[in-house]
Amino acid sequence: MFRVGIKEHFDAAHFLRDYPGKCAKLHGHRWVVEVCAKGDTLSELGLLVDFGMLKEKLGAILAELDHSVINEHPFFKAVNPSAENLAKYVFNQFGAIAPGVSLDGVRVFETPDAWADYWED
Repeated sequence: MFRVGIKEHFDAAHFLRDYPGKCAKLHGHRWVVEVCAKGDTLSELGLLVDFGMLKEKLGAILAELDHSVINEHPFFKAVNPSAENLAKYVFNQFGAIAPGVSLDGVRVFETPDAWADYWED
């Protein structure tokens, strides 16, 4: 089994509804998002999947959130924009990668030392 990953970032504000602390107030982060793909077979070039294709797909998803108030995004109007829910959102938006290649997981860093993962078994 092979795994490859990429990392991108975006800047956005959010607040956590009904949170009993300071994160209930509007505040911003430089969110870092890692995406990992997995598969058993390499191409004739020795690649599982092209990094550029992964970056393009992730970039399109993050462009919707960049420099926004995440709570105003249609998906997050009913779901708190926590790092956990952002990871799940990115995972579900990512879609198909390539034959024999699947998304292994998404990691979202809210700060350099606080992150959440989402993957499906």
